[in-house]
Amino acid sequence: MAWIKKTAVGLVAAALLAGAGAAIYVQRTFAVVDGKITVAGLAQPVSVRRDGADVTHIGAQSPQDAWFAMGYVHAQERTWQLEFNRRVMHGQLSEVFGEATLETDKLMRSLDILGTARKQYAGLPLYAREALQAYSKGIHAFHKDRPQALPPEFLVLGVKPGGEAGAVWEPEDSVGWALMMALDLGGNWGNEFARLSVARTLDTDRLWQLMPPYPGEPPAASADLAALYRQLGVYRSDAAAAAPSAGLARGAALQARKPDAAPAAEQGGNPLSRQISAGMLAWADELTHNAGTSDGKGSNNWVVAGSRTESGKPLLANDPHLSLSAPAIWYFARLQAPAGKASDGSPIAAIDAMGATLPGLPFVVLGRTASVAWAFTNTSPDVQDLYLEQINPADATQYRTPEGWAPFAVRKETIRVKGKPDVEIAMRSTRHGPVLSDAQRSHADVLDLKKYVLALRWTALEADNQTVLAGLMVNQATTVEDLFAAFEYHQAPMQSVLAADVSGRIRFQAMGRVPVRAPDNDIRGVAPSPGWDARYDWKGWLPLDQTPQDEGAKGWIATANQRVTPPGYPHYLAQDWVLPYRYERIAELIEARPRHTAASLQAIQLDITSLATRRLLPYLQQAQSSHPLAGRAQALLKDFDGVMDAGRAAPLVFAAWADELARGVIIPRIGEARFAATYGKRDYRAGIEGILQRNDTWWCQPSTCAEQAGAALGRALDRLQAAYGADPAAWRWGDAHPALSAHRPFGSVAALARFFDVSVPSNGDGYTVNVGQYNAGEAKGPFANRHAASLRAIYDLADLEKSTFIYQTGQSGLVFSPRYRDMATAWAGAGTRLLQRQPARFSHSLTLAPAP
Repeated sequence: MAWIKKTAVGLVAAALLAGAGAAIYVQRTFAVVDGKITVAGLAQPVSVRRDGADVTHIGAQSPQDAWFAMGYVHAQERTWQLEFNRRVMHGQLSEVFGEATLETDKLMRSLDILGTARKQYAGLPLYAREALQAYSKGIHAFHKDRPQALPPEFLVLGVKPGGEAGAVWEPEDSVGWALMMALDLGGNWGNEFARLSVARTLDTDRLWQLMPPYPGEPPAASADLAALYRQLGVYRSDAAAAAPSAGLARGAALQARKPDAAPAAEQGGNPLSRQISAGMLAWADELTHNAGTSDGKGSNNWVVAGSRTESGKPLLANDPHLSLSAPAIWYFARLQAPAGKASDGSPIAAIDAMGATLPGLPFVVLGRTASVAWAFTNTSPDVQDLYLEQINPADATQYRTPEGWAPFAVRKETIRVKGKPDVEIAMRSTRHGPVLSDAQRSHADVLDLKKYVLALRWTALEADNQTVLAGLMVNQATTVEDLFAAFEYHQAPMQSVLAADVSGRIRFQAMGRVPVRAPDNDIRGVAPSPGWDARYDWKGWLPLDQTPQDEGAKGWIATANQRVTPPGYPHYLAQDWVLPYRYERIAELIEARPRHTAASLQAIQLDITSLATRRLLPYLQQAQSSHPLAGRAQALLKDFDGVMDAGRAAPLVFAAWADELARGVIIPRIGEARFAATYGKRDYRAGIEGILQRNDTWWCQPSTCAEQAGAALGRALDRLQAAYGADPAAWRWGDAHPALSAHRPFGSVAALARFFDVSVPSNGDGYTVNVGQYNAGEAKGPFANRHAASLRAIYDLADLEKSTFIYQTGQSGLVFSPRYRDMATAWAGAGTRLLQRQPARFSHSLTLAPAP
């Protein structure tokens, strides 16, 4: 018995030691926020103070030291985020996650994000290159003498920061990350490809019914797309198209895939690696599927002139809508430094800006200075065109141009894959740009790749893109005029910029580069064009003084991704504007009051009335169903007014019905696989609205549209009963619609997700001002809010110290920190934090001192 007692004592002692060791490790992962750290690379001491709102204030004695310190602080708080993002844009995820992320790596290599970033970096003026160098040096300095332990992501995954070379963040990486933001926000090639795919089964008139142009406008393309593609013979043969393949059957595969499914390469691993692999496979599939599409993405901003405010000075509101993640995409900071000089003696203006920074970039992206504030939404012009490149049947190394056959440019790439041999790939490009068909599997499901490939022309990939320079210069602005002068260097993605300053000036202008298309271009970039026909080539750039703009004569300006071109505007910008529901609601609420305050602007930001729901709601309320729960469900809907309240059941019934209605009406016309490949964030809402409004018997056949609505209600109630029980009164929209800020990769591991993910019940839908966009094509959590207000900010130009902000996680990206999720509840409700240059107090004070 003695040995049993000794063993028990030993086990208890080991557990206590392990617990003590774990506690020590947890404490060592926290960022050092007080005291003094000696750092090699600084010229003079830098003050880093955190205020009561947890905004980080960086005070330096030169611009270079301020940018250096920003890099150091980002590395302190967001080390894993920087590492993951660097690997995404470099196409190096597979070194860590194996074959699960191979398709994502191929796409990034095909776009040549890193190669393009290097070219653009070389074209920046010296001071901008030195700013990015200083920022990179700050990140490297943190890793050289880390004062804290690496967060658990590195330990669990066995990852070394910066890979084998230790290149944790290079100056070119900041340019690359700006390109990645343009990719996330400025794409429409997905819509172009969807039209190509759907045109196989629909004639062109039906295509425009399913994917209609902006309300009140004719289709931008006059060409008969379906006839054109049939004539060219672009599609795979029926036999080939019928064969199962990964891209087109994406949705069906997701529906069938079990949560713990994983690539064959990982099936023999431990349960943790299998779950990580399965989660990364689903994430990579989603990323490659949605790359090049702006569906489901949006933002709001509006400015009210002093003539319409109680203070007599402007108020400016902004809530950019982005994919939710943990940690959040933003990090709030103030950067302050006096004027300085670059190494060649050229002057650098003083910096004093505060607001939202992006880890990876050394400046405030959205925010304010001492006297001017600015806000973004996506303008969403068509700056991406897909081109059908015809392959020479006699020589597959050539493609057709207006001048005859020309060789593809070929670039060799090697992708390292964990646990597998390296993958050698040849990436082709044409005179238009990269051949996406070499990287996107979905293209092989539709096209005959022996005859045609698809190449991409995109403004962001132009070598003279200087968007990063604009970001640096904006942080030096003191007036609205200064601000827009800085934004003249902004190229991609085009942004609808609103600004206001303390003098009372307000202004809107769409800032960025837009291609000019020829008058005889009868496709206009809304679908793939024949690459050998010169009339489809871009003819230059729209002059900046001719982009949409507004000086606020009516007392307010608002943008919500709706069409921003005024009546009679002479230039073509786009067709795929977001439906105007959010803008219409914002306009309605602004006009409802003669004078506004910061509180009334916040109320608009939090509004959850869905005008889109109101548009379809009568068809649901009139739907007849024999389902046992139909009567109780209809009772809940009787007084429903389209307010998408998390605490109510009616929004959930509506969302499930709208999803089932789209499936029931569209799938019989285009097929299950094609629907699955094109549905999701693209919800076909405008098409469904038109079908019901016309009572379109062709789409609703063999039933009537009323019968389709009733059948959809029955299917929806089956789903909801299975998920939430048999009492509709107990259902809650918030239970199905949590705002889910997912961690990569641990959000896919059940045992870890509850620690690393940040999830709160949320209001709204994809069409409310307080947006809560979901992806109904997801097999797991189809109504989860995955794309919402990534921040909310209100700037009061009567007293900018009263400006407020909030976002959905916390400043720290370190999971053990109490600052990892401490804004989540306030963000989901009506909470805010002050954004002040001179706060009442500082909670923490750190000095970064130069090494001797």
